[in-house]
Amino acid sequence: MPQAADKDNTQSAPLLPASGTGERKLEHVRLCLNEEVGGSGITTGFEQYRFRHNALPELNYEDISLRTVFLGRELQTPLLISSMTGGSKATGAINARLANAAGRRGWALGVGSVRAAVERAELAETFHVRDKAAGIPVIANIGAVQLSYGFGAEECRRAVDIAGADWLVLHLNGLQEIFQPEGNTGFASLLAQIEKVCRALEIPVGVKEVGWGIDGDTALRLYNAGAAFIDVAGAGGTSWSQVEKFRNTDPVRRAAAEAFADWGIPTAECIREVRAVSPHGALIGSGGLKHGVDAAKALALGADLAGFGRNLLGPAVDSEEALDRALAQVELELRTAMFGIGVPDLAALRGSQRLIRR
Repeated sequence: MPQAADKDNTQSAPLLPASGTGERKLEHVRLCLNEEVGGSGITTGFEQYRFRHNALPELNYEDISLRTVFLGRELQTPLLISSMTGGSKATGAINARLANAAGRRGWALGVGSVRAAVERAELAETFHVRDKAAGIPVIANIGAVQLSYGFGAEECRRAVDIAGADWLVLHLNGLQEIFQPEGNTGFASLLAQIEKVCRALEIPVGVKEVGWGIDGDTALRLYNAGAAFIDVAGAGGTSWSQVEKFRNTDPVRRAAAEAFADWGIPTAECIREVRAVSPHGALIGSGGLKHGVDAAKALALGADLAGFGRNLLGPAVDSEEALDRALAQVELELRTAMFGIGVPDLAALRGSQRLIRR
């Protein structure tokens, strides 16, 4: 049974974000909670698959194991709280809740872009999650495009130190930068810069998208450049062109953002493509996952971990108890899906013939 959530005000009281980089992150949280920022006309692709039920699973439900190993770390679950936020007092409190819940339940934890804290030391405490997430991997996060604007290995090390992280992920968000009022669009020769960081850092460095997906060919180039893992972060969940549309005061760019509401590669397609080009590369499947059945499909398609983002943001803002319930529900759904097809562990789930296209 999960441990009870802490009862102090920080952990249990609702966080109501009120309205530099830190302020932008707070605005992102409010928009993700209050506006329609999902892509329209595109889905994750998981709905195209279903599991064939096994009426005689020949196993005990309580014997089903979610334990796994990722990048040499043993994990209680194959589940990840994807990079979301940080950089202000309110978003730092959200990170604290996420870290507490992840640590209790054995989920890996990604924090939002640590760039703000690298540039402004007073924001570093909003990413201090290590003491709250004992025993689980923590992933620090920096926008890859910042490597074109003065960031290098030392700044990335600083981000890792701030979060007390085990791994670093560099995120790719080209379309977001186009529509973001403060956007940076210098993506030329970025692969070479990514490779420098991957080779220079002493910890695993991965690459993720933010909601438009990574295709197989791009993933292979990144693996060859030294990326220790890929997080596909495919389409079907949050569309950051739609988020930035609400922030942009330029009427032309606001209108243009609408043309990209259905942009991206569905998450399920990304997972299949990346696994096909790299049968053994470390792979995270995220992007619009709604529940544990989606996680089971992502894992069966070839992901090593399944990542959840915006669906956990509301519970995290509400209370730690609500967040704990949300994580527990995902775990229950994943275990039940495994029981429903008769697989006792993740090795049996991956590549299961009981996942079929509709």
